[in-house]
Amino acid sequence: MSPPRAVIKSVYNADMTFIRALFNRRMLMCVALGFSSGLPLYLLLQLLPAWLRSEGLNLKTIAAFAFMQLPYTWKFLWAPLMDRYQLWAMLGRRRSWILAMQVALFISIGALGQCTPQQDITSIALLATLVALFSASQDIAIDAYRREILSDAELGLGNSIHVNAYRIAGLVPGSLALILADHLPWSQVFWVVALFMLPGIAFTVWSQEPVVVSSPKTLLASVVEPFKEFLQRAGWQHALWVLLFILLYKLGDSMATALATPFYIDMGFSKTDIGAIAKGSGLLMQIAGAFVGGIWMLKLGINRGLWVFGVVQAAAILGFAWLAHQGPFVDIGAAERSMLAVVIGFEAFGVGLGTAAYVAYMARETHPAYTATQLALFTSLSAVPRSVFNALTGGMVETLGWQSFFYVCTALALPGMLLLCKVAPWRSS
Repeated sequence: MSPPRAVIKSVYNADMTFIRALFNRRMLMCVALGFSSGLPLYLLLQLLPAWLRSEGLNLKTIAAFAFMQLPYTWKFLWAPLMDRYQLWAMLGRRRSWILAMQVALFISIGALGQCTPQQDITSIALLATLVALFSASQDIAIDAYRREILSDAELGLGNSIHVNAYRIAGLVPGSLALILADHLPWSQVFWVVALFMLPGIAFTVWSQEPVVVSSPKTLLASVVEPFKEFLQRAGWQHALWVLLFILLYKLGDSMATALATPFYIDMGFSKTDIGAIAKGSGLLMQIAGAFVGGIWMLKLGINRGLWVFGVVQAAAILGFAWLAHQGPFVDIGAAERSMLAVVIGFEAFGVGLGTAAYVAYMARETHPAYTATQLALFTSLSAVPRSVFNALTGGMVETLGWQSFFYVCTALALPGMLLLCKVAPWRSS
């Protein structure tokens, strides 16, 4: 018996609604700007440590470069300036800041590779800090732009697409650049990476400025009102629980992956292995995790997604401990490469799941009138593990060894999970 026409029409309309929601100008901008946002961060997290390690620098020095990422932690301090002022009236408030930071990133990334680690470590530290500063500022404007162009109904899908594009950007410094480094000088490799900022620049010029719902009348208002609204919305105690949760939810995973590339190198894998296998497997599984997480949250809701995905995210760290127990490897064959792909794939899938719920939660906690500053505050806190605690990982590894280090990282994932009882109870939506 054939299904009724009404059922067929309902299914067709649902499919067309999903297609129209997925393929529109707003989602395309989420892809372009997500890629532009992720590229400089992954350069600092993946390419820079691999470059320094391959040039003979020790782990403590490499880990100390995490301090160069402090702009990600303090970006809420200058976010009000980007809420209040615009650089070029022709582009508008959001796009003018985005474009300026993209051009600055193109120049600073290319310049970074012109230094020699053994002789120019101070210059490298300065340029890495500038890359982090420009990248953090770009993120402020992009996060606000994305929140303002997306309706509430599109927020989950748009953030999921943004996260996936953000992750895909990691393929350039974390895979392509590492493979090229086996064949080209590092100076050329960094310029190749810088060229991948050009599509984002083109899309920023092509895009439309979002309609401004409201904007602060004075600089003082742009500083005071976002924080006042956040504290008054549910009380200062709940606000503190929210901020502490944002700080700790991804602490264990962030520390576990802080020295991922040096870890793979110490296990005996070549840069080509890391680029072609580890990063490729990780990228695909991160995309899958973010996609599955976005779809699954339609049924679970954000709160339950944080619980379920957080457990997977924490458990996946143990795969690194298992790989450290098996290595280091003298001869790298198909079995060792498969082990690496499985471990990285599982961890990346957990990260994709957790990030989908985590980003959606932070967006939900913002007020539309103060998007840039409140999101900057939340994402600044989320960057603290990466820019502060990760600086301790080099000394921890040299003291504990790789295997024990990953056990400690698993334990550090638990406090954030416990805070879910306060900020995202299982029985609440």
